[in-house]
Amino acid sequence: MPECPECGAAITIPANAMQHELLPCPDCGTELEIISLNPLTLDRAPEVQEDWGE
Repeated sequence: MPECPECGAAITIPANAMQHELLPCPDCGTELEIISLNPLTLDRAPEVQEDWGE
């Protein structure tokens, strides 16, 4: 089971998870991104920048 890179809590990945999907850590609330499904890799999601979507 993957762990949160921030606090080390176990993260449950849904069976239908997709690459680049965002998941919150159930313990610390950090927003995590699925970087890769094989092998399963999690990292902190990038912070939303002020000019994104413009």
